[in-house]
Amino acid sequence: QLQASGGGRVQAGDSLRLSCVVSGHNISRYVVSWFRQAPGKEREIVATIFRAPSAQCYDFFMRGRFAISRDNDLNTVYLLMNNLKPEDTAVYYCAARDGENHYVDPYEYEYWGQGTQVTVSS
Repeated sequence: QLQASGGGRVQAGDSLRLSCVVSGHNISRYVVSWFRQAPGKEREIVATIFRAPSAQCYDFFMRGRFAISRDNDLNTVYLLMNNLKPEDTAVYYCAARDGENHYVDPYEYEYWGQGTQVTVSS
């Protein structure tokens, strides 16, 4: 079970840190990604963190502003979002699956959090 939190309403240029708490699974064994879905758009991948040693991969347009990290002791994955823009407004979801590849299709993920809303105003 995944529980996402940390969303909110912010101004352009602000930062937010999203959290994804995983229960019932040892998070270090899973590939965990953050996705987002804006109204009327498809769900898109934002960032992925792989199993140990926690290599990361980011969507091209978010690279440099977003950072994904993991705390294995807390079984939690974070997404730090800096310099937020209005186009970052979306519901953000965390997802997890077993494996070692870079999975970008939402249908490739087995476990999902409930989503947390991020709204960025200009």
